[in-house]
Amino acid sequence: MGSVFKRSEFSWREYFSDKKNGGHRFSTEEFLAKEANEKLFHLNGGKTLLDFGCGAGELLIYYIPNYERVVGADFSRSMLFEAEKKVLQHKYGNVDLILADDRTIWDELNLKFDRITATEVVQYFTPEQLENFIINASGHLNKGGKIVFFDIIDPKLYCLWKIGWFSQNFISLNIFVRVYTGCVRRILAFLKNQPGDIIGYSHSPHLIKKIAHRNGFQMECVNSMYYEYRYHAILSKIG
Repeated sequence: MGSVFKRSEFSWREYFSDKKNGGHRFSTEEFLAKEANEKLFHLNGGKTLLDFGCGAGELLIYYIPNYERVVGADFSRSMLFEAEKKVLQHKYGNVDLILADDRTIWDELNLKFDRITATEVVQYFTPEQLENFIINASGHLNKGGKIVFFDIIDPKLYCLWKIGWFSQNFISLNIFVRVYTGCVRRILAFLKNQPGDIIGYSHSPHLIKKIAHRNGFQMECVNSMYYEYRYHAILSKIG
């Protein structure tokens, strides 16, 4: 994870202005293919897909062959340029790339989708922004469509991950030292008006489910296969 920033001094647009990869655990084709296949399993079909926050297209490039029409959107020009290079390299003609953020994307679309997805994006949303995204996305879904948020940071699992709980080298005798260190860091971050030691926000499954239900969606929660402290939220319209 990256370093911590005060909210008043930090700009996501500036942070991603020169980024050229999506920060996946591994950048090998083998790993990205496996990660994409996991996500395609949870997307579970559909003919049209909006991949919001597609970044450099590491996963998008694996989604495209599985859909008749795909739109990839991101607000980072440098990331979108990398995605465009991948699309041209594979000579895909069924995809459009759009420079837009969570506010402007909806005015750029001229079709509805069976699936709207976003990977490692929810951590950059406040609860209010997340709810607005769901409301807007709902208006661009086909009947029976789904909104799928991948790799949301779970605050409880993240704490376990930080103390090494998921590590094969985890030594139980050191747990108290790690917990103490973690508590001290959180207290210092609070005193400095900083969001802990992650970039962005962690949202509990309970919060996401509450927002989903409020907007007419039921939610299925699935643990991420490749990121121990993250989970997926699959939203389906009720009724």
